[in-house]
Amino acid sequence: MRTRVLLSDLEVIVNPPRNRYSIIYILLFVAIIAMVIYNFNQTATTKEALTITEVAADIQSGKVTRIVEDDNHLTVIYSDGTERTSNKEPTATLVEQLKALGVTTDQLKPSNVKIEVKAPSALLGIATVAGYILPFLILAGVFWFVFRQAQGSNNAALSFGKSRARMFTGDQPTVTFEDVAGVEEAKEELKEVVEFLREPEKFISLGARIPKGVLLVGPPGTGKTLLAKAVSGEAGVPFFSISGSEFVEMFVGVGASRVRDLFDQAKRHSPCIVFVDEIDAVGRQRGAGLGGSHDEREQTLNQMLVEMDGFDTDTSVIIMAATNRPDILDPALLRPGRFDRRVVLDRPDMKGREAILKVHIKGKPLSPDADLSILAKSTPGFVGADLENLVNEGAILAARRNKKVIGQSELEEAIERVIAGPERRSRLISPEEKRIVAYHEAGHAIVAHVLPNCDPVHKVTIVARGMAGGYTIALPQEDRTLMSRSKFMDELAFTLGGRAAEEIVFDDITSGASNDLERVTRMARAMVTRLGMSGELGPMVYGQKEELIFLGREISEQRDYSEAVAEQIDQEVRKLVNDAYDKARKVLRDYREKLDAVASRLLEVETLSREDFEAIFPPPNPKKNGTPVPVSSM
Repeated sequence: MRTRVLLSDLEVIVNPPRNRYSIIYILLFVAIIAMVIYNFNQTATTKEALTITEVAADIQSGKVTRIVEDDNHLTVIYSDGTERTSNKEPTATLVEQLKALGVTTDQLKPSNVKIEVKAPSALLGIATVAGYILPFLILAGVFWFVFRQAQGSNNAALSFGKSRARMFTGDQPTVTFEDVAGVEEAKEELKEVVEFLREPEKFISLGARIPKGVLLVGPPGTGKTLLAKAVSGEAGVPFFSISGSEFVEMFVGVGASRVRDLFDQAKRHSPCIVFVDEIDAVGRQRGAGLGGSHDEREQTLNQMLVEMDGFDTDTSVIIMAATNRPDILDPALLRPGRFDRRVVLDRPDMKGREAILKVHIKGKPLSPDADLSILAKSTPGFVGADLENLVNEGAILAARRNKKVIGQSELEEAIERVIAGPERRSRLISPEEKRIVAYHEAGHAIVAHVLPNCDPVHKVTIVARGMAGGYTIALPQEDRTLMSRSKFMDELAFTLGGRAAEEIVFDDITSGASNDLERVTRMARAMVTRLGMSGELGPMVYGQKEELIFLGREISEQRDYSEAVAEQIDQEVRKLVNDAYDKARKVLRDYREKLDAVASRLLEVETLSREDFEAIFPPPNPKKNGTPVPVSSM
């Protein structure tokens, strides 16, 4: 367990120290308990004590053999060995009080009664004084504590402009480069930063200047923050972490003050790393705010620009920042001298996904039959956060099934849980609807299996997950970054295969293909307006996107073309969709027997794996990878 302690207006992550106030609380509690016990004993003793008159009567009757006097407290010892207590008046001696009560001098002779007087203890006076002073000390302590709390509140108000950065010391690194996988190129770029922090003289002696700022750019979940922590762990230097939103407050000037304080702290702890997460919260392009140049966010950005450019070449402070929206950052923030280097963290490829899975599976009991390479092949488009969630879901499923190890089946089911959500086997549907869903999914699978540019079918199921009544998974044989027009056309036909199967088998259509139609329309419009894949309109881009700077969202598209061109775009989109739909219907009519066989099998077992599907319908055509090949020259 770790505790956050404020030290010089800086939140430092350290081991939990002993609370200095706990000792005061314990002492006060012990003192109160001791006083209560002492008063209780005094009360009990007072009830059992003899009066001085009773003591005098016992002396006269010859029962008392010895009296021990300790200040005003008397211990009376009888002839039978019993002891009783009593008290005398402090204004007179014991002998005077006994004689006044009728005890003769002969009865007080040493042969009859031995009277011992103890010397007064030095602690008695101290205890007496403490009895008077202690209540005042306790009261003074209570007032001091109250005033101290009030003073702390005032200091908190005065330190409103202090930086809230959290500093992690580099003595015991928790994250290193070994904990980061799938971004080998990014790690190579950042190893120079680590080497500079370890040996800055090596660079300075040659007149070299390490990049003052490193901007990590990539989609969410690719490991930008984790990579920044790994740099700190490898270099073994203090690591300041702060979010971009923590700079901006409703009060004017607070953000700029926090920026100044952050950079002052960084200079005092040099060499170190300052990491600003989600810098787009404060680094958006200036001039777009409602307040113009007096906008608080822009003042904060201006102060950050000044501080970043004010570092000397021998100052071992490196600024690292992360964002997934580099397009909206201010150009002055990205220029050389501030963020000199931009490190892109893209979605990992198949090899990178396998390495990430090995990192997250470390320390977990894995079954020997688990194959991480198959999982990496089955998760195209997954980022590091998705893969971590996948492994965790697999472990939860294994625990739910009372297994001691995580098997391949749990990990494969975890992929589907991450993509579509948990199974909904309790969902009740009529046999007619179940038959429609079976033919719908079988239509997708048949079209994908026949067309050469579609990915191989991996799984077909009519078990509902999330909002989907059923689904067909087709996974690529290898990662690809380019897609040909023929690949797009086959994908359009594959997406429309479910609707085509409904029309062929039932001579009617349902609302089950609503999501398919949205995807097809969006894909076809992108082919025409963004990718230049229309034969009539040619290789041009139509329309310019407009984004809302504050929200970072696309709100509209500027039409830079005429109404006649818009009509042509609609015609081309409709033609692409209709051609794909005709292709899907032709495939399903040609392989109607296979369509019925797959649908019937789905109604029996609900889920078909790739092996089960190919046992029913062997591959009719060899698959292509979707990448164009050179044509033979004439």
